[in-house]
Amino acid sequence: MGLEKQWFGMSGFSKKMSYENQVGANLIQPVILCGGAGTRLWPLSRAGFPKQFLSLTGNESLFQQAALRLSNFGNNLIQVAPLLIVTGEEHRFLASEQLREAGIELGAALLEPVGRNTAPALTLAALAAIEVGQDPILVVTPADQTLTNPSAFTSAMQQAITEAATGCIVILGVTPDRPETG
Repeated sequence: MGLEKQWFGMSGFSKKMSYENQVGANLIQPVILCGGAGTRLWPLSRAGFPKQFLSLTGNESLFQQAALRLSNFGNNLIQVAPLLIVTGEEHRFLASEQLREAGIELGAALLEPVGRNTAPALTLAALAAIEVGQDPILVVTPADQTLTNPSAFTSAMQQAITEAATGCIVILGVTPDRPETG
């Protein structure tokens, strides 16, 4: 029998979600942090249409690219739950429409009335993920980044998920080659 739970964003936006965990598979909860004020790439990016919703490289927006990347992790040992996003109330319809265009199922959207940075967004995502009755591995990514080697990312992420299943905290990133404040 699948687990089912009604999830609510802070403003009451909800989506029904259910899934069954395959025996022996590591269940992951993909999470996209999709906040942003739209101030860093002006005039293309603006408050009503921040950069994560722009198509800067190719036909998909940065947000759609992130969602598509997260949907590619599943295999015999990794089961992917429906996508969870954390976004601002003002962007919920834009995010939903872009996911629909990309053919990606939205499991739940947590809506922030006001952006409060990464830690509160991750806390809400973790609490929402365990409400379904499972304790999935959270795979969290920002919505506004682009990758030049998606297959290397998928491979690294699958290895990270296997390691995280042993109880480790795994963080992927790039080795800096210069000081950078951004």
